[in-house]
Amino acid sequence: MTAPTETIEIQNVVASTGIDQELDLETLVDDIPGAEFNPDNFPGLVDRTQDPKAAALIFRSGKIVCTGAASVDDVHEALEIIFEKLRELGIPVTDSPEITVQNIVSSADLGYDLNLNALAIGLGLEDVEYEPEQFPGLVYRMEDPGVVILLFGSGKIVITGGKFAEDATAAVENIVEKIDDLGLLG
Repeated sequence: MTAPTETIEIQNVVASTGIDQELDLETLVDDIPGAEFNPDNFPGLVDRTQDPKAAALIFRSGKIVCTGAASVDDVHEALEIIFEKLRELGIPVTDSPEITVQNIVSSADLGYDLNLNALAIGLGLEDVEYEPEQFPGLVYRMEDPGVVILLFGSGKIVITGGKFAEDATAAVENIVEKIDDLGLLG
């Protein structure tokens, strides 16, 4: 059987940065091929990169959020592409703007079915949200690392709120240990 930590896959990395100056998004959308700007629906300009696949949300304030990347390296690569496009348009961008990872969403498979009713009680009601009529998963707020884990009856889990790729590994190890301590390992 595959160890649950070996099934971890990063699904999405969200990071933020900024170029410390106001931007004219109406002009930018005309200057960046493929960019989208529809201020009635969303206040930012959206520019997608293909390799690596990601989307940069560029705001008038100069703040930029990168989402949809499959790794932290991909975030840096995608943002460098965006920075280069801005530089080519004569917009000053420092050589290496600070990039802050806001959230890493990962998935994993524990490899066995889970009894979510028993888990909801065993993990402690103060850290758990479980309303199967509303949502089929159990939401568990883990303190260390500070992430939220969605657990499903199939044994599949989603980890969100991590700032480092290692947070997912620590979260999986911790949840497996907690489930084992409760005697609920499949």
